[in-house]
Amino acid sequence: MPAASSAAQAAREALAARLGELRRAAGLSGRDLALRCGWSPAKSSRIEHAKTPPSDADVRAWCTACDAEDQAPDLVAANQQADQMYVHWKRLHRHGMRRAQEEIVPLYEGTHSFRVYCSNVVPGMLQTEAYATALLSTIATFQDTPDDSPEAAAARVARSHVVQDGKRRFAFLVEETVLRYRIGDARTMAGQLGYLLAVMALPNVSLGIIPFTASRRVWPLEAFYLFDGHRVSVELLTAAVNVTAPSEVAVYAKAFAKLSPMAVHGAAARSLITEAIAALEKPACKLAQERRTAT
Repeated sequence: MPAASSAAQAAREALAARLGELRRAAGLSGRDLALRCGWSPAKSSRIEHAKTPPSDADVRAWCTACDAEDQAPDLVAANQQADQMYVHWKRLHRHGMRRAQEEIVPLYEGTHSFRVYCSNVVPGMLQTEAYATALLSTIATFQDTPDDSPEAAAARVARSHVVQDGKRRFAFLVEETVLRYRIGDARTMAGQLGYLLAVMALPNVSLGIIPFTASRRVWPLEAFYLFDGHRVSVELLTAAVNVTAPSEVAVYAKAFAKLSPMAVHGAAARSLITEAIAALEKPACKLAQERRTAT
């Protein structure tokens, strides 16, 4: 997704340019700098041309080699910021998923207005523990990362207290596919869909469902979360993208605004959910027959 990752790449390129300026100001060639750092010349070149992201230790070594230790704190901070813009799931989940659930709690608690769009699964903060366990276990298996799904699911549900406290506003948009994709067994799905019916009654929550039959003004997108209109978290298959550039945040706000009129709310949304619950009790052959009849 070039638009979402462009800010991360731009930040890496800006850092690489600043490192290059330090090297030139110190009167060093790329080979000289590599010798001072104990690296191969190829590594120095890859870092300076933003081909290889440097570690924080690499940035400090570069600054030391250029007699610019005073620049190291700012450049390390810039490196960490760029590193956090585009984080691969396998790296984030390398020790399991529970920690990743807990680390996002301060962001949730510091946000007053949430706008969330999901086209594939129920938004994390609306997931039941059983649904979250089934989903996270599947993710761990796919990513080949440690499976601590029960603990991670419990942490995910715990961080979702922000929905219930009434101090924040939530606007959720989900595609009807979210109601139909079966995560876990039928009992898990029934419990999850029933919880959506319950959460719709909260005065601080708006839940809109975009029906299969909606006239599309915007195509189904990747899941994204807007936090107070200042930050967007985007969920890709391979990575989490954190967008803070105002121009890119505005694009996601525009997408949410364009998707919103396509959704149904209230009684119409409840009807779609109850239909999905009823479908869980029907055998697959009967569902297929009904679809053929409808077409």
